[in-house]
Amino acid sequence: MTETDFDVVIIGGGPAGSSMACYLAKAGIDCVVMEREIFPREHVGESLVPSSTKVFRDLDFIPTMEEAGFPHKYGAAWTAASTSRVFDHNFEGMQLEDHADFDFAEREQEGVNQPYTYHVDRAKFDNLLLHHAKKLGAQVMNGVGVKKVDFSNPDLVTLKIGMGRRDMEVTTKLVVDASGRRTMVGNQMKWRIKDDVFDQYAIHSWFEDYDRSVMAYRDGQEEFIFIHFLPISNTWIWQIPITDKITSIGVVTQKKNFSKSRESREAFFWECLESRPELFKGVKASKQLRPFKDEGEYSYAMKEITGDRLVMIGDAARFVDPIFSTGVSIALTSSRFASRDIIDAFKNDDLSKASFQDYETTIRRGTRNWYNFISVYYRLNILFTAFVNHPKYRLDVLKLLQGDVYDEDEPEVLGKMREIVTDVERNEDHLWHKLLGDLTSNVFADTFSVR
Repeated sequence: MTETDFDVVIIGGGPAGSSMACYLAKAGIDCVVMEREIFPREHVGESLVPSSTKVFRDLDFIPTMEEAGFPHKYGAAWTAASTSRVFDHNFEGMQLEDHADFDFAEREQEGVNQPYTYHVDRAKFDNLLLHHAKKLGAQVMNGVGVKKVDFSNPDLVTLKIGMGRRDMEVTTKLVVDASGRRTMVGNQMKWRIKDDVFDQYAIHSWFEDYDRSVMAYRDGQEEFIFIHFLPISNTWIWQIPITDKITSIGVVTQKKNFSKSRESREAFFWECLESRPELFKGVKASKQLRPFKDEGEYSYAMKEITGDRLVMIGDAARFVDPIFSTGVSIALTSSRFASRDIIDAFKNDDLSKASFQDYETTIRRGTRNWYNFISVYYRLNILFTAFVNHPKYRLDVLKLLQGDVYDEDEPEVLGKMREIVTDVERNEDHLWHKLLGDLTSNVFADTFSVR
């Protein structure tokens, strides 16, 4: 191969970039992480799913997670704003409830030997994982922004980078774009496709001494992630333990409900909580630790996620919606899959797009399943509680929520959900028809499968 400054340049030091650096460094590949920010820094996406444990195991990172004292996440729970429900006794005895929950231990998961995952302070977690990459032998450059990536030379890639006020160029054999929702290469190449269906925005903060038992409806749920649905269309609240005293609370809603003014957004946050009086009372009694922060433009896809001398991972390749805590999990899992292809590509002295086909096929399959699962959830969210509480489907749904979405083109339970939603959409007299949401009117469209 042509001599270059580095074998691999990884753009971004978040979970995707850091875990990729760990995998490559362990394999003896010369890699550098270029991160434009100085860590630690705040970031949204604070709850993991159990499939993340497979990556932590691979990277010998579980002891660090335990030593850091991140809360153990044993399960997840969903609550609805009202107990007023429509029952359809004609479908396999399905019952609709105003809540649903899982313990992850209910289903054994290959490669995961602990009954919990973690909630994390992202500033602390991301910093620890980036330092772990450095410990394993990766180079880390904080405060270095990648401004342009030039693929015109077939033998190498040239990057224009900024270090303080000085710009310079470096060369590499391969670029891994892990730049998150900034999607550095995707934007440069005009590959990013905006999702016109999912237009969710979020406003969130941290609260100290919030009593998490207020919304728990059985013992042992205080450290679960809670999703509280509201009587506002397609709007929900997350409740995530950060420490034993600190809880992250966020409101997710459609863009049309999201005012341009910060004052109105904060008022909207409290109005949403007021629709769940117990939650509102509990949060109001706690102490807000941070100013409100908002996020937007969540969902998008990429026309391409690999190329000659290029691999895109994590949010740089795809982001769907935060409803099932998929962001960090997909970031970590994408680096696990992509690193295998990259290591083999270096062994075979072939860094062409074809060398990364296994990764691309697998990650597109998984994200398509996430997208379709989230689509049917928003389209008819009462169906979710019905499936969760049905003994025939419960473990199949749990498999999806554990993050095992990459091994099937369409899981059987997802196909069943798809069938029911289609029937409800077509039948205006169906008892559930009036409960259809309007967020995903083209549910299961292939727009964001992108092959």
